[in-house]
Amino acid sequence: MVMFYVYVLKSLKNGRHYTGSTNNIERRLLEHNSGQTKYTRQTGPFEIVYKEVYDSKLEATKRERFLKTGKGRAVLNKFLGS
Repeated sequence: MVMFYVYVLKSLKNGRHYTGSTNNIERRLLEHNSGQTKYTRQTGPFEIVYKEVYDSKLEATKRERFLKTGKGRAVLNKFLGS
């Protein structure tokens, strides 16, 4: 069974967070850290600071979208202590 992840990365360069989703979190982190991702190319390296697991891509995508809203960022700030 394929699992889907919603993850939050923290830039070790500037301390900012990036939220995304994937079905392979290890591969995705390597892509971010090797500059293969346009949005995060200039701000790596990264570490995973938070993740959630879902059974479907739809669930993960919905959660990712929520976490990128104002209310979602407030929820993340509670988890991340920001």
